[in-house]
Amino acid sequence: MFDNFDFGVIERSLPYLFFVGMKFTLTLTVLAATGALIFGTILAMIRISAPKAFALPVTGYVNLMRSLPFLLVIFWFYFLVPYIGQWITGASAPLKVGAFYSTLITFILFEGAFFSEIMRAGIQSIPKGQVAAGYAMGMTYGQVMWNVVLPQAFRNMLPALLTQTIVLFQDTSLVYVLSLTDFLGAASKVAQRDGRLVEMYIFAAIVYFLISFSLSLLVKNLHARISVPR
Repeated sequence: MFDNFDFGVIERSLPYLFFVGMKFTLTLTVLAATGALIFGTILAMIRISAPKAFALPVTGYVNLMRSLPFLLVIFWFYFLVPYIGQWITGASAPLKVGAFYSTLITFILFEGAFFSEIMRAGIQSIPKGQVAAGYAMGMTYGQVMWNVVLPQAFRNMLPALLTQTIVLFQDTSLVYVLSLTDFLGAASKVAQRDGRLVEMYIFAAIVYFLISFSLSLLVKNLHARISVPR
């Protein structure tokens, strides 16, 4: 069955696949997850604590992002971000953002909606008595959130946040539509160059599976270690 296959193409392409493709994938994953976590936390705090005039638009934004296909959002922001930059800076022409930064902004804004729902659940899981105790001690709203609520919310939601990050890692493969060379994009370029589509896509699938499955096991073990018996 495999007589006509040339798996040697994988060995010859390993430096390009991992030092170029996987490096880009991991860089985008880390930057996007960090930005989405910060943005999502801000969205969650607005939805929980801000007046309805501010909370309702944020709720609409979160629901909109969670309802759209991610591929559509990638295209939307790729063409829209230069014009938003022109509007903000007052430039005479659309700004040249570049595919990478456009993609990074898209990931942060899109994944931030999912992270916000996780953080909102984490914040709401904190007993109100702890918040009241913070105010009784003379803390401000910011001090209560920073010193009492958010540390516990992050701890409670850490497994869910890491699971969403794994999903984000898998979603980075969609950047091929902007001709960026992530791991799957690198494998695709090698496959088309050498005419070894089956070998390269099998290898790419195995790598994604091994990384995602290993991280899922780590998240499962972490959840078992930090979960608080109720």
